[in-house]
Amino acid sequence: MTILFLFVLLFLLMFIGVPIAVSLGLAGSMTIMLFSPDSVRSLAIKLFETSEHYTLLAIPFFLLSGAFMTTGGVAKRLIDFANACVGHIRGGLAISAVLACMLFAALSGSSPATVAAVGSIAIAGMVRSGYPQAFGAGIVCNAGTLGILIPPSIVMVVYAAATEQSVGKLFMAGVVPGLLLGLALMVAIYVVARKMNLPAMPRASLRELIATGRKAIWGLLLMVIILGGIYSGMFTPTEAAAVAAVYAGFVALFVYKDMTIRECPKVLLESGKLSIMLMFIIANAMLFAHVLTTEQIPQTITAWVIEMGLQPWQFLLVVNIVLLVAGAFMEPSAIILILAPILFPIAIQLGIDPIHLGIIMVVNMEIGLITPPVGLNLFVTSAVTGMPLTSVIRAAWPWLMLLLSFLLVITYIPAVSMALPNWLGMS
Repeated sequence: MTILFLFVLLFLLMFIGVPIAVSLGLAGSMTIMLFSPDSVRSLAIKLFETSEHYTLLAIPFFLLSGAFMTTGGVAKRLIDFANACVGHIRGGLAISAVLACMLFAALSGSSPATVAAVGSIAIAGMVRSGYPQAFGAGIVCNAGTLGILIPPSIVMVVYAAATEQSVGKLFMAGVVPGLLLGLALMVAIYVVARKMNLPAMPRASLRELIATGRKAIWGLLLMVIILGGIYSGMFTPTEAAAVAAVYAGFVALFVYKDMTIRECPKVLLESGKLSIMLMFIIANAMLFAHVLTTEQIPQTITAWVIEMGLQPWQFLLVVNIVLLVAGAFMEPSAIILILAPILFPIAIQLGIDPIHLGIIMVVNMEIGLITPPVGLNLFVTSAVTGMPLTSVIRAAWPWLMLLLSFLLVITYIPAVSMALPNWLGMS
């Protein structure tokens, strides 16, 4: 009865258009008031207690770092460097857009931020060089999803907080899948570019390559600071996020000088708004997850799944279907916080590595970002290009098939995710 009430109320509120954060909070609160011995006064305490997680402190810092990098012109320098590296290949501008998305993903931790930063420059450049606008929009919309797979990743931080897993291990597990997906997109672009006879840029000289690399190096150093600092034990992921924010601000203000001190309050305000919005969703989702835990819902579902005799591969297939459907309607952080406490104990019982499960969930969230009706990347691409949303969906659809194929590889070949953490002795 409690499970039925909780989920029916949640989906009813979402169906009538109540924002996801409010829907989660109201469903959790009503369930506590009607079915739990906890007093109503405990709701306020629970709301703060559940979101008072040290790991989650990394989120506002990564958002601030991404804001400085986006505003500070780092994206343009990364695109120039990517063009110098691969622009001479057939379809090179599109391939360099993917490479730029991969590099920017290693700085921002957010997919919509990656699409906004790279797309605003790369798509216009592709159109000027004779590429169809829809082709460029579809590429950047899909490649932008790497923002949450290549570390640092805000979604990975949320998963780590929900399941008490190591953020550092999750970050390392995302490196190989992120590089593989980027490479797969590049190969697919090259094949399509050959068929469509898309233009190639003149090969950059060694001097141009070094010059663009020198300009981009300050941005590229950020990923070395984040991942190197975490793996070396110099600082925790949360401390790494704080260092990244300070470094990004320093580079934007004093190295590249694309920003002035006067513009700082605006950047702080914008990243603060994003942080508040995301943390409000997380706080309400944590309250919802708390209700799941106190009512023994994950344990009940785990026992039910074990009794059904599902094999690990069958369970993972069900997980993917559920996550793909949820991803089409909900924000990634909320999905992680609702479903991770349910899926995590089942995965442990079936012998599935929790880090592997985390990467599977992140790849599903990537696909959700380009799936209508709520795919954030679709809306950002539409805003950046001025194309109607329906045109962006059509442009992104062929590349979405590639992501679905990649999801199957990640799901059923755990070594892809676990190779680097195992090699580094983090298991």
